[in-house]
Amino acid sequence: MAESPVNHLLIKLAHFVENEVWHLTGGQEEALSVRGELERVRAFLRVADSLEESDDEVKVWVKQLRNTAYEMEDVLDEFSLILRHDHRVGFTGLISRMSCCIRNLKSRYRVTSEIKRIHSRVKAICEGHRRLHRKFSRAQQELGADNSWQDHRGNALLLDRTDLVGIEQPKNELVVRLLDDALRREVISVVGMGGLGKTTLVKQVYDEPVVKKHFTVYAWITLSRSAKSEELLKDMLNQIMRVIRKPVPPGADTMNSHWLKMIIKDLLQRRRYLIVLDDAWHINEWDAVKHALPNNSHGSRVIITTQNADLASTSCKEFNGLVKNMEPLNPEQSWKLFCRKTFQGNSCPSHLEEICKFILRKCEGLPLAIVAISGVLAAKDKRRIDEWDVVRRSLRAEIDGNDRLKNLKRVLSLSFGDLPYYLKSCFLHLSVFPEGHLIERRRLIRLWVAEGFVERKEGKTLEEVAEDYFRELLNRSLIQVAETTTDGRFTFCRIHDFQREIITSKSRDQSFATIAKEPTDMWPDKVRRLSLHNSLQAAQQNRSLSHLRSLYMFGVDRASIDIVLGSDIKLLNVLDLQATPLPRFPVQVVDWYYLTYLSFRHTEVKTIPASIGKLQNLETLDLKHTNVTRLPVEILKLQKLRHLLVYRYENISYLCCKYGFKALTEIGAMQSLQKLCYIEADDERSHIIMRELGKLMQLSRLSILKLRKEDGRALCSSIAKLTNLRAISVASIEDDEILDLQHLTSPPQLLQRIYLKGRLEMLPNWLATLHSLVKLHLRWSRLKDDPLVSLQSLPNLVHLELLQVYEGKTLCFKAKGFRKLRILGLDNFDELRSVEVEEGAMPCLEKFIIQRCKLLEKLPSGIEYLTKLKVLEFFDMPDELVKKFVQDEHDKDYQKVALIPEVYYGYWRDGGWDVQSIERSSEGNASPRQGTSMRSSQFPPCWK
Repeated sequence: MAESPVNHLLIKLAHFVENEVWHLTGGQEEALSVRGELERVRAFLRVADSLEESDDEVKVWVKQLRNTAYEMEDVLDEFSLILRHDHRVGFTGLISRMSCCIRNLKSRYRVTSEIKRIHSRVKAICEGHRRLHRKFSRAQQELGADNSWQDHRGNALLLDRTDLVGIEQPKNELVVRLLDDALRREVISVVGMGGLGKTTLVKQVYDEPVVKKHFTVYAWITLSRSAKSEELLKDMLNQIMRVIRKPVPPGADTMNSHWLKMIIKDLLQRRRYLIVLDDAWHINEWDAVKHALPNNSHGSRVIITTQNADLASTSCKEFNGLVKNMEPLNPEQSWKLFCRKTFQGNSCPSHLEEICKFILRKCEGLPLAIVAISGVLAAKDKRRIDEWDVVRRSLRAEIDGNDRLKNLKRVLSLSFGDLPYYLKSCFLHLSVFPEGHLIERRRLIRLWVAEGFVERKEGKTLEEVAEDYFRELLNRSLIQVAETTTDGRFTFCRIHDFQREIITSKSRDQSFATIAKEPTDMWPDKVRRLSLHNSLQAAQQNRSLSHLRSLYMFGVDRASIDIVLGSDIKLLNVLDLQATPLPRFPVQVVDWYYLTYLSFRHTEVKTIPASIGKLQNLETLDLKHTNVTRLPVEILKLQKLRHLLVYRYENISYLCCKYGFKALTEIGAMQSLQKLCYIEADDERSHIIMRELGKLMQLSRLSILKLRKEDGRALCSSIAKLTNLRAISVASIEDDEILDLQHLTSPPQLLQRIYLKGRLEMLPNWLATLHSLVKLHLRWSRLKDDPLVSLQSLPNLVHLELLQVYEGKTLCFKAKGFRKLRILGLDNFDELRSVEVEEGAMPCLEKFIIQRCKLLEKLPSGIEYLTKLKVLEFFDMPDELVKKFVQDEHDKDYQKVALIPEVYYGYWRDGGWDVQSIERSSEGNASPRQGTSMRSSQFPPCWK
């Protein structure tokens, strides 16, 4: 893959030519020539990347170009460092400057020589491009074609039903949907990652006699990424004519797509049809055929199989219908398929069971992976446990080298090959994280920006563009969501283990990253990105890291950290030491001028040196869950800093306490900041700090602790200026201190999440005007008036938590209020005796949590109107109330609980929660017996 490093270098060369090239003592013409040569070959780089795996000559050419781009980038950055050293001023620096100048003359000469050498290499490489030009031109016309892949896809259409496992239920669901009485035309999009069996499932449905009998016309179109729309339409027309037993219209072979669509639409207009579009990759493939499919009110159906979730969603919105997410096999189904293929239907020998289950876990329910790895194991001697253990220990090598796994690798690699270069870099980057590691989305977004993968787009921040990249990888089924927030944001993602093995292999082959999993793993001489998943051994201590740009560490010891950070890594861009045994801030870090990302999250770092002001390129400083409570004033020099995270949580009893850092008086100077968490405002100059916040026009998230009442007006004035603000958290200096936030007359209309902790004299009027608000947490408000009156009309509110917010005796949720609310938490209402839910209120509520409301006398009246309610939780509630719905079968509350799928209750005892679930009988009644018992020190969600 050369497209990404070449594009990155061209951006750097443009800056170099504009600002620094004239400082060279010779070599200017060569630098300009390198830029010109690379711009000429750039147009062919995507074609070259597509040929890299199948053509050895192209692979060598791409590797040469990629490595040369890396070398040139290093030379340019080294030259910039030299120029920085020339800029010392003042009499006291004269002697140092003279010495520095002598050294820099030598360095400049060396840089000039390097540029001339690289220029010669680039010219030779570009000569190679001219030799390969015909091959590139031919490949460009055929880009996306892969006939051998189409042959392998045909195998899925020929599978015998006895070879299939776990297909009956989804098949029956689809058959029922096809035979539905609905007369409108519908699309059913079956979506999921490659290898899940989408084509196999749909082919079984398509071949069902009852389906063929139901539809008068049917056609199966296998889409090819290289096929023109005319070819697809001619294929469809030919199949339709065969089914209705009529000749193909004369001249059809020479018709354009418009006339073909007209003929097909006319043929289908009066018939009930079923059209399958198999293996759709892009929206344009759907666009090429959709206008030929009439909405004839005969109950016609279209089925699409795709890995593209966006395509699946779009087609179903346009034609009405269903998105069917293809699920992996469950463990029982996976084992059944594995044994059927590996042991020809016999049971697994007991001495191989542990190894087989380990390998099977790697497959994660992916049928193609199970079948492929079974083919490898079926050829092994069942008496030789060592042969099977070799496969267990070297799955990546097996995927790379075993012919039986070529089809699996091809399927999983196709998705990678279809990516644009910027997404290829983002996807390969996931290989730096260890196996089984849940990857935080926000961390990933910031890293992609710091790595230089994200291209600027007008009207968007780099982080917003990176979010688009993330969603695109998600839509292509290349990453999977592991966790989401209550308001629907993705928090963690993961990738399939086999997909990880493939991108790890590609990262190594393309010199993208070196992943050192074992202490004995060695890395090449020129490492760009290094991810250590284990501690170092003595043999690795002298490895050169002078070309290193990014360093990640997982599971290493302190000695390994010292070894690597003691190396010559002056060109480093990214240093991620999250959750490592780092005791203090490494002083050498401040000399790494190009550092853009610095994370010491979850380490023991306590202080930050004043010299951090030297890191002029720093964009992210992540000190979350460290012991840092103050930052030096020199931090204000970091004008490019966009994310400043300095805070930690501490669990005390059942409360969660937050600690931030002492705010700097001139914080408004850091005008690139987008995220600022958490500043402590208990300072005699806090009113100045609150006014300074209004200068941070790029802020999207702001968190403030220890706010005083007298600073509320200044804060409101600043918030009104922060038009990009999406989330704000404000906590008063004491629980009884008033948050004076009434003065915000024009709140940022993009606000989505608000967290307020402290006493409110009245609910701020502006809260009810926030149509974008999806999440609202209020704590210790102690309002005299019912807050629900103002909040119930918020049109997009999804999650509402109220902790000691209201001092009244009754809460009433009115009809038609809280139309989109899904999660509601009520906690520590001292005077609350009853909760009323009117019919039509909270129609979407799924989870209802009630905690520490000691005077509550009964379940919320009208709870039976909450038809979408899935989870009801009671924590630290009166025993009498709990007994009613747990033990008293004749009580009305008991019968109401019986209608709710999941009900939990619990008490805080001895530093932990005793939690019980309530079982339901098969008839749907609540069982008087206690269900699952749990012991946990974690807080219920409402208290986090």
